[in-house]
Amino acid sequence: MIDDFKLLEDVERYINGQMTPDERVQFEGLRKSNPEIDQLVVEHTFFLHQMNRFDDMKKFKSGLNDIHIDLAEKGAIKSTRLKGRAKVIYLVNRYKRVAAIAASIAGVTALTISALVWSISPTTPRKEIAQLNRKFNELNQKNAMLGKQINEVKDQIGTAPAVTYKTGGTGFLIDAKGLLVTNAHVIANAKYIAVQNSDGKDLKVKIVYVDVDRDLAILKIEDSAYRAPKSIPYSIKRSNADLAEPVYTLGFPRNDIVYGEGYLSAKTGFNGDTLTCQIAIAANPGNSGGPILNHNGEVIGILSTKQTSAEGVVFATQSKFIYSALNQLQKDTAYQKVKMPSTSSIKNLDRMQQVKKISDYVYMVKVN
Repeated sequence: MIDDFKLLEDVERYINGQMTPDERVQFEGLRKSNPEIDQLVVEHTFFLHQMNRFDDMKKFKSGLNDIHIDLAEKGAIKSTRLKGRAKVIYLVNRYKRVAAIAASIAGVTALTISALVWSISPTTPRKEIAQLNRKFNELNQKNAMLGKQINEVKDQIGTAPAVTYKTGGTGFLIDAKGLLVTNAHVIANAKYIAVQNSDGKDLKVKIVYVDVDRDLAILKIEDSAYRAPKSIPYSIKRSNADLAEPVYTLGFPRNDIVYGEGYLSAKTGFNGDTLTCQIAIAANPGNSGGPILNHNGEVIGILSTKQTSAEGVVFATQSKFIYSALNQLQKDTAYQKVKMPSTSSIKNLDRMQQVKKISDYVYMVKVN
């Protein structure tokens, strides 16, 4: 119990920048080696950010109300004279700022205790399958955006305000002209979407096709900064993978690309689902939409969900359904000439060389 309280205290000191340089380096190393602590930092940062936003909004509304009441009392604006019960409402409005602050403090206390109890107590999963999109650390993201805007201030003149992305996953190219595939749940309810390339640059994209049943979405990069490659090194496999076949994946459970390896453990997904296959591999929020590749450099699936009640049990949409999605997209004449890579140019390379070739074609998907 004491260790859990100490952990939460360390998380808050890390978020608030109160650690010494040595402590910060040690804690960041702990985040890299322990996904649960990394996720706790992300969620606690988001929690504190939401509470600050709530408090700012309450103060803003209360301030507007105080100004209105003050102007009405001075006769600067017309306001209906209050009688009877309306006077009670007036008094409530006049002093609700104090009550709001007290309520906010109580709310923060209650939510903090709830978050602490949640973080240190064993819980029963709410559902057996968990999607693997992730929440971004908004504080770090805003700091990065600020630095980027300062360094590129000339390029920012006349452009729209920077978007703060809240969730995300992974996507990968299926056509050199800028078509990517990811999971439908990664971009669900999105107002703004961007993809981040291997150089850390955000590129504008639009949604061109969604298949919710198969959890597939196709995006199109529409950004002048995009440089189309001559070809794509991997291929998309049309047939099912073999049981026990070694596989690997690349994705963005953190802000830089992460490699993972495993094997095909079942040809069907959860409860015999024929749209997906089961992979034994480590995966975390942010891996959704990442490619699952075999030793020949062929994409055999798209990482989608994991079983919450079993460690290392992950499900992937079978790659043959990417062809089905493209067939539907090609009903639009603008995409009739799209052709996915059918042969792998990295077939005879070792794993390390394959990953080097593939990394530039795997993108972080960022959603607001």
